[in-house]
Amino acid sequence: MSEAPKTATLTIDGENYELPIHSPTSGPDVLDIRKLYGQAGVFTYDPGFTSTASCESTITYIDGEKGILTHRGYPIGELAGQSHYLEVCYLLLYGELPTAAQLEDFESTITRHTMLHEQMGNFFRGFRRDAHPMAVMVGVVGAMSAFYHDSTDISDPRQREIASHRLIAKMPTIAAWAYKYTIGQPFVYPRNDLDYASNFLRMCFAVPAEEYEVNPILSRAMDRIFTLHADHEQNASTSTVRLASSSGANPFACIAAGIACLWGPAHGGANQACLEMLKEIGSVDRIPEFIERAKDKNDPFRLMGFGHRVYKNMDPRATVMKQSADEVLELLGVEDNPLLQVATELERIALSDPYFKEKKLFPNVDFYSGIILEAMGFPTSMFTPIFALSRTVGWISQWKEQLSDPAHKIGRPRQLYLGEDVRSYTDIENR
Repeated sequence: MSEAPKTATLTIDGENYELPIHSPTSGPDVLDIRKLYGQAGVFTYDPGFTSTASCESTITYIDGEKGILTHRGYPIGELAGQSHYLEVCYLLLYGELPTAAQLEDFESTITRHTMLHEQMGNFFRGFRRDAHPMAVMVGVVGAMSAFYHDSTDISDPRQREIASHRLIAKMPTIAAWAYKYTIGQPFVYPRNDLDYASNFLRMCFAVPAEEYEVNPILSRAMDRIFTLHADHEQNASTSTVRLASSSGANPFACIAAGIACLWGPAHGGANQACLEMLKEIGSVDRIPEFIERAKDKNDPFRLMGFGHRVYKNMDPRATVMKQSADEVLELLGVEDNPLLQVATELERIALSDPYFKEKKLFPNVDFYSGIILEAMGFPTSMFTPIFALSRTVGWISQWKEQLSDPAHKIGRPRQLYLGEDVRSYTDIENR
């Protein structure tokens, strides 16, 4: 005997309205209010949409209270520890882990699409040399729709597939070239004999004057950064991509919109903010002063990179990222870098101080990724572009899922209007 559907009763001015309740695979039940306005003539009010499910999804699940993050059901710790970025890309895009043959074919496709249209080099050169790399990425990704006309028809499944592969393949080249342009060095072209992360590192740090050998420890750490940032459910930038997509915009415009949203310091700038905090602290001997300030409720100072808005316990991504941070610091050392010395001591205190344990202020993924990128030699201005590069596959997966959803319609949030009521126009001489 099947269970009766769950409903909730809402009473407004003595009138009762039955609202369906949907039960997800994981997480809290969801109250369906789609017909509420039509039936009762009222809207709901939820600033930031923090209590509103905007879509159905089968891609990523987060339980912040328990510190859980899964992609297609697989825990992020297992994926980051045992898999690699392009395999996770396949999983996010297609819903299942690939066979060996499928993975080989997918990796080959991505590798052979990493070059940019040669005329796009001129597009980079149109920016000022001091342009932020994120400004360059927003512009260049948006401009891809002017170069790749054969993959902008969102009604064609094959074109959607080509656009997906192109974006994943070309984003490392775009990010690396944005970096090279801002430091005045020549562009380095991708190579088909290197893996995804190694190719990116080479395009960022190689110069024509000498050969660049990619260290496998650094490549593995870079791959983990990509993997751990691949998708994070319906966050601000992902919601932006979905909202742009709901209008029927082409995929390159949608991803450019996601990059623009990620640029905001409250979203994609967390690891950059962490490094800026380390610079503010300056030296190990000043750490006790800042620890006391962090504990003072009346002091606006906050330790960046500790705790997380979503995860109320340990950030599930941080454990694997710490492993890579330890490996990178052991390889490159911290003796000549005051920032890394401060970071290492802060981590030790945070993991042992009863105050941090009680408040669950553990180092998060942004803390460790910031340390790794600083140790590798990336300027803080490149931290968010690397985040954007990593998150591209998540945006694309969400974009594809939305387009295939029969319930999908153009996004149109409502408002609680508190402005003036209707009033008559007054001629200028009577005002």
